[in-house]
Amino acid sequence: MKKYQKEIDEWVKGFEEPYWPALSQFAHLAEEVGEVGRILNHMYGSKPKKSNEEKQELGEEIADVMFTLICMANSHGIDLDIEIEKVIAKSKSRDKDRFAKK
Repeated sequence: MKKYQKEIDEWVKGFEEPYWPALSQFAHLAEEVGEVGRILNHMYGSKPKKSNEEKQELGEEIADVMFTLICMANSHGIDLDIEIEKVIAKSKSRDKDRFAKK
């Protein structure tokens, strides 16, 4: 994650306002997550895609969510490598007996 955080930070610092305010970032994240939901609904749900809608790729939309989250983390000085390790450890501990194992 550090590589992507650094690359994105270097790129956005070329703009006058490198990171949007926190609430604007959150609104953008909600939009991107909505696009993921829309694709999944087209793929597996009861909402067929309209014939005039442009094609969207699930992987690209997930990456848009990740990009937005990285921007949020960068603007708040959060090291995502550290945070994801904490979440993985917490999940492994909390959920070790929660789900059926293979």
